[in-house]
Amino acid sequence: MRIPNYGEIMAQTVLFDLNGTLGESGRVDEETKHLLERLADKYTVVVLSADTFGTLGEEFRGLPVRIERVSNGAEKDEIARGYEPYIAVGNGNNDVAMLEGAELAFCVVGPEGATIDALLASDVVVKDVKDAIAMLLDERKLIATLRG
Repeated sequence: MRIPNYGEIMAQTVLFDLNGTLGESGRVDEETKHLLERLADKYTVVVLSADTFGTLGEEFRGLPVRIERVSNGAEKDEIARGYEPYIAVGNGNNDVAMLEGAELAFCVVGPEGATIDALLASDVVVKDVKDAIAMLLDERKLIATLRG
């Protein structure tokens, strides 16, 4: 995707954090799951999570989503580098390195909040993960936000 006066985004993979980003307390709502299915037609979709609430397998069963279990931010960053170039979506301190390494980074400031470092490591800030996914599904929305 080409964004005027911003640059070319070559990524074919979107990496998501789970808790605070895709869902709350380890749960992802049905509308978000539907959007992830649509996004998977366009990108490889990967969820990186420590699975704090033990719901990772259950929440994404049957969805065209890759699951990567991680124990900390450094491990998340290491796995993320294997998907370069990538788009990242996160909200917490353990997402900062992943966001910094992304070709395009979204910070989600949802019900669980977001850290200042995650915010500063991002190109776009949204109030709901659905907004980030909508921008990736309709690039005109992303162009409207990022073009210079």
